[in-house]
Amino acid sequence: MVLAVDGVTPIDHLALIGNFLPRKCGLATYTTDTFTALKGRYPGLKIDVYAMDDHPGRYQYPPEVTASIPEQDRLAYISAARAIEASGAQAIWLQHEYGIFGGPAGEHILALLDRVSIPVIVTLHTILEKPSADERRVMEGLLRRAAKIVVMAERGRDILERVYSASPRSIVMIPHGVPDRPFVDPDSLKARFGWEGRKTLLTFGLLAPNKGIETMIDAMPAIVAEHPDVLYAVLGATHPNLVAHEGEAYRDRLKALAEARGVADHVEFIDAFLEHDELIDYLQAADVYVTPYSNPAQITSGTLSYAVGVGKAVVSTPYVHATEILGEGHGVLVDFGDSAAFAREINALLGSDRNRIKLSERAYARGRTMIWPRLAELAMEEIAEMVATRPRRIFTKVRLTPLAPDIAAVERMSDSTGMLQHSIYSVPDRRHGYCIDDNVRALMLMTAIEKLDEAVRDKWMTVYASFVQYAWNPDKRRFRNFMNFDRTWCEEYGSEDSNGRTIWALGVTARRASLAKHRDWAVRLFDETASLSFELGSPRAQAFAMLGAAAMLGAHPGHELARNILERFSNDLLALVEETRRPEWEWFEIVLAYDNARLPEALIRAGMMLHREDLLQCGLSTLSWIVAQQTSPEGRFRAVGTESFGRAYEGPLPFDQQPLEAQATIDACSAAFKATGDARWVEEAHRAYRWYLGQNDLDLPLATAHDGGCFDGLMPTGLNRNQGAESILALQLASCAISGLSKRVESVAGPERVVA
Repeated sequence: MVLAVDGVTPIDHLALIGNFLPRKCGLATYTTDTFTALKGRYPGLKIDVYAMDDHPGRYQYPPEVTASIPEQDRLAYISAARAIEASGAQAIWLQHEYGIFGGPAGEHILALLDRVSIPVIVTLHTILEKPSADERRVMEGLLRRAAKIVVMAERGRDILERVYSASPRSIVMIPHGVPDRPFVDPDSLKARFGWEGRKTLLTFGLLAPNKGIETMIDAMPAIVAEHPDVLYAVLGATHPNLVAHEGEAYRDRLKALAEARGVADHVEFIDAFLEHDELIDYLQAADVYVTPYSNPAQITSGTLSYAVGVGKAVVSTPYVHATEILGEGHGVLVDFGDSAAFAREINALLGSDRNRIKLSERAYARGRTMIWPRLAELAMEEIAEMVATRPRRIFTKVRLTPLAPDIAAVERMSDSTGMLQHSIYSVPDRRHGYCIDDNVRALMLMTAIEKLDEAVRDKWMTVYASFVQYAWNPDKRRFRNFMNFDRTWCEEYGSEDSNGRTIWALGVTARRASLAKHRDWAVRLFDETASLSFELGSPRAQAFAMLGAAAMLGAHPGHELARNILERFSNDLLALVEETRRPEWEWFEIVLAYDNARLPEALIRAGMMLHREDLLQCGLSTLSWIVAQQTSPEGRFRAVGTESFGRAYEGPLPFDQQPLEAQATIDACSAAFKATGDARWVEEAHRAYRWYLGQNDLDLPLATAHDGGCFDGLMPTGLNRNQGAESILALQLASCAISGLSKRVESVAGPERVVA
């Protein structure tokens, strides 16, 4: 057992995210020291380290690193989230610093945090008082996701509450960890570094302009005048980002400044990134530690913490961390850029061994409260508390009875022009106007609902048909797609998918519309436009056109154009499967995308219309394969997430799940049952339908049963609570399909190979 709170399950497994040695930066040192402290204090604790990687392949990480995350590869963050979820880790401890995560202001880390369900504690190494828009957005995202936020200075707490409106209850102050070393006389270690007989000043850290080294070099002539044996050691490699930009030009400028001030023999540049123990030896060998940093907002300085931890007399500028840690007589503060003040205070310390030693002893006493084992204990107490108080997921009993079709939400999203695309929650968002995709779906819905007032049906069918009619561009022989709210078109012609989907809707209307005037209109426009199908290259667009052609052939068995579309694209789809098939991959493409089940559905319906067993068998086998891909380990329907798209021969990712996928699966399974009479397809259709009702990965219903609405999808963090046209129509069309399937189950006793 590692650590338990109030008798709850002990904490024995953590995921730790941050930079890690051998990457050369302060955060890598900090994360590595954190790991070491945790393992030292809690030997039974399992820690999975996920190291942020700025140069994949460069670092030879130690075995302690479970995996590295290439900082610019957003999918790698998502893969890491899946690995963490599968690992059994009870919590994540994230080390956050700007510049180590990919995306604007490091937003890629939010993609990881949004896809894990375990609680998160975040240590903030930088807290910006005046963030950019992106920096604020990312910080607010961290605050929303984190159960606990660790700051290393009280000023950090103040900024979080004042600037970011963070909850005070979530913030805990844990000082930067320091090594547990004995207090020693600096002279006992100087010989190791060639500093015998010299009073030594030390600044340590990656060399960069914000370290204020120029201020100290300018102070050196006055210090040398009183203490001719003094040495100022500047220890640390140049910051890698600076090296990449200008090589060692900055170090050379500092050396030139020392020459110009006549103190080159009193300033030593040690260009090295040191291992932990060697660094502490250097610190203990110095008489005075100096931090002349120029950034007043610096919340954290690991080097300052280390210096205090080993009992150094410190002279520093009053940046935030220095003000807090050196307050109450634990160090000396001077103004930013004040070389004369640095010289005065350092000369006073070097001139009085008694005063310098007393200051060192006071610093060492403060450092005892900051040693790494104490940090590990404080952090684990916070982690245990947040795990113990983690809200338990409530499994609600979901409604399993299919919903009756209800066009209330469809009407809410529609006006005299057509159906609007998007909404903010349930309120139509007119800024995005209309699209033909949604209007042809709405047209098909009006033909699918059995119990609907005929005057209402006539009204809306006419509106949606009018939109489709107006979208036809005879000059380009294509349908336009997107229309502004003022009824101006955004383009001369729409995508292949939108054109294929329109041909589909025309075929369905020609077959299913209850009024002859609508059927006649659909046949006429199909005959005028459907030949565009032969120019479609997208497999999905072709499948949509096939579905329209199958419907048209069902209404008019001798329709030559419809038959040609079916025959042409059926053979093309068969060829695609043969080309991309692998033992584990029974699909038309090397990637998964949206509306996947429409491809096997098109083959199944073509097989029934053309009486071709090869089409039926291919459609059924590919449908079986995609259904398996859409099944969670618990046996629930799991729509192929949009993050899955474009990943060659890769299985699906769980988010974001869209209502369109469930509807497509229901339609395809309905077609499979019609073709085979196999009850398996009825159950698969109902399983997909129950996704809308709450049998899904989040146990949250997407359907709003009281008004016919449907939320836009399942995100890792919950529901997308907008209710756009596509989602509403997907639910209503799915409800119609389930209703029709149930009636077919009651009437069909065996396999059926022809359309009734």
